[in-house]
Amino acid sequence: MDACERDPVTARTLNSELPGCIAAACAARGVAMVHISTDAVFDGTKMGSYEETDAPHPSNVYSETKLAGEAAVLAAHSRAIVARVNFYGWSVSGTRSLAEFFVNNLSAGKSVRGFTDVVFCPMLVNDLARVLVRMLEAGLHGLFHAVGPEPMSKYEFGVRIARQFGFDEQLIGARSVEDAGLAARRAHNLNLSVHRLSTALGAQLPSFSTGLLEFYTQYQQGYPQQVRSFQQASIETDRGGKDEREARPGRGE
Repeated sequence: MDACERDPVTARTLNSELPGCIAAACAARGVAMVHISTDAVFDGTKMGSYEETDAPHPSNVYSETKLAGEAAVLAAHSRAIVARVNFYGWSVSGTRSLAEFFVNNLSAGKSVRGFTDVVFCPMLVNDLARVLVRMLEAGLHGLFHAVGPEPMSKYEFGVRIARQFGFDEQLIGARSVEDAGLAARRAHNLNLSVHRLSTALGAQLPSFSTGLLEFYTQYQQGYPQQVRSFQQASIETDRGGKDEREARPGRGE
C-alpha cells in the first residue's frame, strides 16, 4: 500500500489498466478469468460486515486503483470472477505475508506488535486457491468476497499463530494502526461477509483454524523452503535460456 502511495502512476497501470487489458483479451478468446481484488476497497467505517452490495469507499491509492481494476475487468469480460481477498501463506521471498512476519520474528525470540484496531478475515492462500478453482468449476461470475469466515484483529491473528507454533505470545505487543506512521491510510474494519459465495458454492468456506493448522504443518514439512526453491529454479532456467540464445548464431552469420 505504501509503495502505491509513493508511485500512483505505476499503481494505476498495474492495478487498473492492465487487468482491463487482460480481461478484454480473455473475453475475445472465450477464456475464463479470475481477477484478484482486495478487501481494502472499503474504508472500514461500517459497523458489522461488508456485503458485495455495499458501496466501496477507497481510502488510499492502492484501494482506489484496485477498485478501478474491478470495474475495468467486469466492463471488458462480463463472465469474469472478481474476488476480493485477504490471504496469508508462505511466499517466495519468505517475507511477503503478515503470517511470515510473525513466524520469522517470534521464532527468533524477537518482540513484535500487532494492530488491535484493524479487523480482517484472513484465509490461507492454499485454501483460497482451492476455493477459486471451485468457483470456476461452478461457472460463477461477477463480484464475490472470498475471504476467511472468521474476523479478527491483526493482534489476535499473531497470537493465534504464536499458540499454534508454540511461540511465546507475550512477545506480541498491542498497537494502534494510527500510531504506526504508515504512508497510506489503513481501514479499521475489513470484516467481509462471505454469505453470497458460500451460498453459491453450497458449502461453508474453510475455517481459520483448519487453515492455520495446514500452515503450521507446511512449516514442519519444509514447505517454505520448497516454495523459495522455485525462485532459484526459475533464475537458473532463465539464465540457461539466456546463455542458449547468446550462443545461437544470428541470422546471416
